[in-house]
Amino acid sequence: MDPRLDPELLKQGDTRNVVDRYRNWTMEAIVADLDERRHPFHVAIENFEHDANIGSVVRSANAFLAAEVHIVGNRRWNRRGAMVTDRYQHVRHHPTVEDFGAWAADAGLLVIGIDNIEGSVPIETYDIPRACVMIFGQEGPGLSPAAQDLCCEMLAISQFGSTRSINAGAAAAVAMHAWVRRHVFEQRP
Repeated sequence: MDPRLDPELLKQGDTRNVVDRYRNWTMEAIVADLDERRHPFHVAIENFEHDANIGSVVRSANAFLAAEVHIVGNRRWNRRGAMVTDRYQHVRHHPTVEDFGAWAADAGLLVIGIDNIEGSVPIETYDIPRACVMIFGQEGPGLSPAAQDLCCEMLAISQFGSTRSINAGAAAAVAMHAWVRRHVFEQRP
């Protein structure tokens, strides 16, 4: 028998929300396979008071195959929004912005802020680096000044309606998709 398969799932049926490729695989086998294919971008979330958005970011990071999700600040969060994807997605905690900045520097990753503040460059026209960390703040207060100081660039998602900002979980999904369009689907020499 294939060692990736879970005998209990084979007997009872696999009702998990996984793609067909992973049907009846053990969780460990799925994570190992994902680890072989993860993209080199990371996402970080900072200054979140409403932690339901954290779960949404984790779920999107899993969908776009981010290397890791970094939670900067409060360690506790409501995992319901992740819809169990936190079991397949690496999530790392950093108690402070300074701790996160030290980790990013040691990893050799550029930190790119996603926030619609004065001076931000439209994400649609920016050449997002292959290996980077995109950091998001909470809708409303956005990124803290300390987090902004870590960023080599600030990007904004272009909007055309009457509201000033979009939900932080949605913004993270848009930014991750921009990375995927640039590095997975565009063929560049």
